[in-house]
Amino acid sequence: MPDWTIRRLAPGDEAGFTAMLDLFAAAFEDPASYASRRPGAAWRESLLASPDFVALVAEQGGAVVGALAGYILRKFEQERSEAYLYDLGVAEAARRQGIATGLIEALKPIARAAGAHVIFVQADLEDEPAIALYARLGRREDVLHFDIPV
Repeated sequence: MPDWTIRRLAPGDEAGFTAMLDLFAAAFEDPASYASRRPGAAWRESLLASPDFVALVAEQGGAVVGALAGYILRKFEQERSEAYLYDLGVAEAARRQGIATGLIEALKPIARAAGAHVIFVQADLEDEPAIALYARLGRREDVLHFDIPV
């Protein structure tokens, strides 16, 4: 039995949301994205209240040691959805304990309840641990990703 638990963030959980952002900033070594211009209270509360946003945290000893942020995307070609796993991170000291897999497993029933038929995720080519994890859990597709400025 693991010594960590997973829970979904809900409106009013400013501490959990902040801890998730702190974890992503450290795990991805990207404080510019996750710590410099954090959402205000109204944005955070609206996001956490949305059924199309999923924020999960893994807690161990009272601290957030893993987190997952994702979106439920309603499709247009059929009456179904897809879950997009946007970010997944685990604190360095808590890795290799099954936390990342546990977070993905916790996302599955949420995605299923939202009508999703698949969870999809992107990984950077140089992120070998992420690629190994996702390859173990699903089928790999090699695609190109483009950012188009707005």
